[in-house]
Amino acid sequence: MRATDISAPDYFHKVVDCQWACPAHTPVPEYIRLIAEGRYSDAYMINWKSNVFPGILGRTCDRPCEPACRRGRVEESPVAICRLKRVAADFKDDVQQRMPRPAPKNGWRIALVGGGPASLTVARDLAPLGYHCTVFDADPKPGGMMRSQIPKFRLPDSVIDEETGYVLSLGVDYKAGHRIDSLKKLLAENYDAVFIGSGAPRGRELNIPGRKEAAANIHLGIDWLSAVSFGHTDKIGKRVIVLGGGNTAMDCCRTARRLGGEDVKVIVRSGFEEMKASPWEKEDALHEDIPILNYLVPIAFHHAAGKLTGMTFQKVKAEYDANGGRSLVPSGEPDETYPCDDVLVAVGQENAFPWIEADCGIEFDKRHMPVVDPTTFASTNPKVFFGGDASFGPKNIIWAVAQGHEAALSIHRLLSGEDITERPLPEVHISSQKMGIHEWSYDNDISSEKRFKVPHRDKVVALKDIRTEVELGYDVKLALGEAHRCLNCDVQTVFSNTLCIECDACADICPMDCITFTDNGEEADLRSRLRAPSLHPDQDLYVSSDLKTGRVMVKDEDVCLHCGLCAERCPTGAWDMQKYFIETTHAGNACPSKRRSAA
Repeated sequence: MRATDISAPDYFHKVVDCQWACPAHTPVPEYIRLIAEGRYSDAYMINWKSNVFPGILGRTCDRPCEPACRRGRVEESPVAICRLKRVAADFKDDVQQRMPRPAPKNGWRIALVGGGPASLTVARDLAPLGYHCTVFDADPKPGGMMRSQIPKFRLPDSVIDEETGYVLSLGVDYKAGHRIDSLKKLLAENYDAVFIGSGAPRGRELNIPGRKEAAANIHLGIDWLSAVSFGHTDKIGKRVIVLGGGNTAMDCCRTARRLGGEDVKVIVRSGFEEMKASPWEKEDALHEDIPILNYLVPIAFHHAAGKLTGMTFQKVKAEYDANGGRSLVPSGEPDETYPCDDVLVAVGQENAFPWIEADCGIEFDKRHMPVVDPTTFASTNPKVFFGGDASFGPKNIIWAVAQGHEAALSIHRLLSGEDITERPLPEVHISSQKMGIHEWSYDNDISSEKRFKVPHRDKVVALKDIRTEVELGYDVKLALGEAHRCLNCDVQTVFSNTLCIECDACADICPMDCITFTDNGEEADLRSRLRAPSLHPDQDLYVSSDLKTGRVMVKDEDVCLHCGLCAERCPTGAWDMQKYFIETTHAGNACPSKRRSAA
């Protein structure tokens, strides 16, 4: 294998698995260290720069970082990264003075359709540069699906108000109750760019016998959640069936329990493990005494005198073909019928663009989705960009934020006369952590603690009030304990082959046996000769240049604890612990090379 080029920006970025997995590339170990030091405001601002909504995401993020966490590969549970993000938000000081100041307007006008996380991220990036950003939103307050579809017992309005307020305070013009019903008309108002972050606002229907006749008691999940959120709906029948296996279904069933549902059950056509809902969302539903029934396909609504009385389901089972493809087939068991007063349909969401005329220059694919470049988020109309659920379908808030950053960068480069397909390299800082022979500027002690549980409000109390937040969050003591579980994956082991005397002391002391001195070879051959089994070939091998004996040093990045013992033991200083800090490029004054004056 060739010697590893550690100067490539993505090499060590990939080793910081949590940050690499985060769509917005939040510097996770950095802010967790700051939390451990009690520097909550600093931790918050690092989050805010990357993901814009630390308090919101600390409660609602889908946590792609946690399955990637190195802790989860050396023991059972990853670090509670998401809930530590909330710690930064809960314990910060007043950070308003640390926010960017509204800049003098530069003459460019940007229209943003929808007041959700994608549009607000674009505004957060462009407004401090002087762009006049106008957000058009049908709702009375900003937040989009964060406000309308996430129940208040998971995400209080006060958190949404605070964090959307930070964005609007940058000089953003928010047009509440202003629904855009014609893109053609909007384009005629001579905006220099338009960003569409209108979400996936339409719930998927379930057209089976009885749907029309019992329509009064059959509700689309996302519409029903919005009606509850804005106070239009405050009760439901005692017997409720929720159809669907995603996070929206979990929000529906838990909301129904709080609005009078005594017998609430979730019914899913797939198996429990195959449900799209996050594991913790399913756990929360089960904790609130909501059963989840699997492998049942709805076949009919029952009704009498125009009123819903129940549903019938076909029992199915999963079968797999030779390629592992799954299909659901009848199990041969009798159909099952459940009585109910109301049904909440949460079987998916769809995009709806009836307001985009055919002659606006925007192409749509066979799924009626806009044709959007996955890197620049530009549509086939060079002035129109998409992001969030409106671009590639429903995903979590963190994906909308990441796409908003990329779209903002594209808009900035477009109006600066730059090629939007050229993406600037990230900013990288590497600094040695050495303070003495056996002393580092970070705490390299490996905590043996298991993951700390987040305290929850008593179930009886929580179910009485739909606005009572269920999760209480970590207190300072629990936060400190959980923060110490972080393995500091951004403090990298950096090897100098010219200083190595091949004493093998580092290999001997390594607690994970991840360092091997051996003859070079092809990757598959080299992986077979490592001191510890190479279980994850997607994790890189760090391979040195040839040493004096002709051997090479090979370190499997998979299970390295970044403990620094190799550097402490090395008699020649061939190993160093260097903190790697990467910031992906957002729209900013540093990225354009040619500034064009506004017309």
